Amino acid sequence: MEDAKQVYRLQGLSCTNCAAKFEKNIRDIGTVEDVQLNFGAAKLTIQGEATVEQLEEAGAFDGIKVLPEKQRETEEKQSFWTKRENVTTISSLLFTIIGYMLFFTLGESHQLTIGSFLIAIIIGGFTLFKVGLKNLTKLQFDMKTLMTVAIIGAAIIGEWAEGAVVVFLFALSEALESYSMDKARQSIKSLMDLAPKRALIKRGSNTLEIDVEDVQIGDILLIKPGQKIAMDGEVVSGQSAVNQAAITGESIPVHKMTGDEVFAGTLNEEGSLEVRVTKGVKDTTIAKIIHLVEEAQAEKAPSQQFVDRFAKYYTPAIMVIALLVATIPPLLFGGNWSEWVYSGLAVLVVGCPCALVVSTPVAIVTAIGNAARNGVLIKGGIHLEETGRLNAIAFDKTGTLTEGKPDVTDIVMLADKNEKEILSVAQAIEQFSQHPLASAITQKAEQMQARKYSADSFASITGKGAMATVNGREYFIGKPTLFEEMMTIDTPTLFKIRTLQSEGKTVMLLGTDKKLEAIIAVADQIRKTSKTILQKLHELGIKQTVMLTGDNELAGNAISKRLGILETKTELLPEEKLTEIKRLKKQYGNVAMVGDGVNDAPALATANVGIAMGGAGTDTALETADIALMADDLEKLPYTISLSRKTLSIIKQNISFALALKIIALLLVIPGWLTLWIAIFADMGATLLVVLNSMRLIKKEVL
Repeated sequence: MEDAKQVYRLQGLSCTNCAAKFEKNIRDIGTVEDVQLNFGAAKLTIQGEATVEQLEEAGAFDGIKVLPEKQRETEEKQSFWTKRENVTTISSLLFTIIGYMLFFTLGESHQLTIGSFLIAIIIGGFTLFKVGLKNLTKLQFDMKTLMTVAIIGAAIIGEWAEGAVVVFLFALSEALESYSMDKARQSIKSLMDLAPKRALIKRGSNTLEIDVEDVQIGDILLIKPGQKIAMDGEVVSGQSAVNQAAITGESIPVHKMTGDEVFAGTLNEEGSLEVRVTKGVKDTTIAKIIHLVEEAQAEKAPSQQFVDRFAKYYTPAIMVIALLVATIPPLLFGGNWSEWVYSGLAVLVVGCPCALVVSTPVAIVTAIGNAARNGVLIKGGIHLEETGRLNAIAFDKTGTLTEGKPDVTDIVMLADKNEKEILSVAQAIEQFSQHPLASAITQKAEQMQARKYSADSFASITGKGAMATVNGREYFIGKPTLFEEMMTIDTPTLFKIRTLQSEGKTVMLLGTDKKLEAIIAVADQIRKTSKTILQKLHELGIKQTVMLTGDNELAGNAISKRLGILETKTELLPEEKLTEIKRLKKQYGNVAMVGDGVNDAPALATANVGIAMGGAGTDTALETADIALMADDLEKLPYTISLSRKTLSIIKQNISFALALKIIALLLVIPGWLTLWIAIFADMGATLLVVLNSMRLIKKEVL
């Protein structure tokens, strides 16, 4: 049942292991049917019944706070000195330092020395021991269990000093991990804070300021200069420049006037606007972006799935290796029990899978957040990774490489009439047509202030053109093939038609069934940025760029030549585009399809990565594609590929760092050089390296 679904925001969710345990505890609540915990977004979805108190009790071991999704987050800005993990880390360090001062003055076995180290261990490791001991009784072996066994073991064999240092360093690594996840999650919180929480609206003669949740579709928003727009809507009065960078990543403000669409979270710069609300607060573009970014973080990338599977077998294996190191040398080779038990404990510490577990999610969450801030919506870690491996990119022509708005470029007179007269006749016929070429003729006629004629007996000639009676004469307008069926076109006219077509223009003829009167050429204008973007893609190492179009061969080839596209396939139906994508996948492996998300849906779905243009304006683009470029522009495509490659590289580095440091530390067991200090430095050092390396993705700039 839909109404039984409850969504909550979480505060204080510190690590992936804690998240898994928290989820398990919630599943154990009898009235809960299903649980979905999104660690990256700190979001909890529950099917069934559970109170906030029950949920907080399930997360009490980690101090997790649970807030209903609709409740405004009142997370106070805590200073560095008041955060629990920072206070315990600093206190543990303080008592460890005191312990060492006493160690060198009173000796290691003095009661005050041992007492100082013991206090350091208890303060720094209290929450760790609470969870670790409980896990031990249930035979659940995770990171905290390993650490608890190691520290208790160190205390039993009298290594108080090292036990205290291990606790301090563990507390420090936990604080760092918590900080890094908070930093990564901040990208979503910054998106949530984009749209105002209250809106100024006009209802009848009254002006009210109300919560955005209470704004209704059809309400009129009043937006003053310098204010953020609170809801998606349509401008009904006024004009202004609106900065849409928050949604589309476009740095240049867009001029908005009556009839234009505006988005929640964008900034009105200069004029006053009245906007009719078209979407509820949950359906605004920014709300959809936030939802999709959160879902993207919940979906595990292939490298993350590998790490999760690896860690599942890795932890028990480390336990077995530690036990063998502690027992085999003393039992079989007469080794010193105290020394080898100590080495076994060090193996436990160095074997903690902490760095390995955070190696992928921190990088993925950070990269997806960065992309969202730059107007690129990536709908999952898997799509981020696939984009980093692309070898070929296929483009739809109309509306992707071109503006998608045809213009009349040439009018060639073949009879004793002027351009205005020809356009008047053409407009009279085409006003009944929905074809984009018809709108180009109508627009040109309006620009030239051609006379308005009326047409009678309009009839569409499927796939060829149309006919109608204008001023008592029957006129035809359409493809050259339509007129070739009615008459013989003379050679100079045919030559002119071929010349215009070779320039990438679509040619229409206008005339009667006896005589041609004009050639009208229409062309879809190439986007100004298309050529430089394709050059950037080739520089990035994309091996093949292909244009897939339903347009004729001459027009298609002319445009691809001007843009520097390596391969062109013309006169394709939607299903034929699908066949081409399959062929490219066989030939090049990883292939992306870039289209507008509507008529290219089958090809977008078949490609390894479907990239839709103009996600801010169309719900279809947001729904069908794996990646949506929120601005109606290709400019963000090279940036997206570059960011994906950087993320892949950082994930590989992270996994390599984490495993290499542990392997080196474990090899130190052989000569007996592995100490608890080296073990914790290897573990914490790996975690720190992984986190800091992932944080580099926050500052990945747009190309």
